[in-house]
Amino acid sequence: MADREALIKELIDMQKKFIEDEHKNGFNAQNYFTPEAGSVLDGYREKFMDKSMELVDAAHADKGSHR
Repeated sequence: MADREALIKELIDMQKKFIEDEHKNGFNAQNYFTPEAGSVLDGYREKFMDKSMELVDAAHADKGSHR
């Protein structure tokens, strides 16, 4: 459970950084889908999806179900 809680905390922290950047700079779809190297959004989508799927997989494993 501690690993899952750490994963959830990391996802929430990522969301907070995203929202902070969006409030500061506005939302630009081009920057979201093709971010500049080193920006807050660089690798964000992929990393967030990977971590989210880890959480989904853990939930399915707990219940013995499949996605």
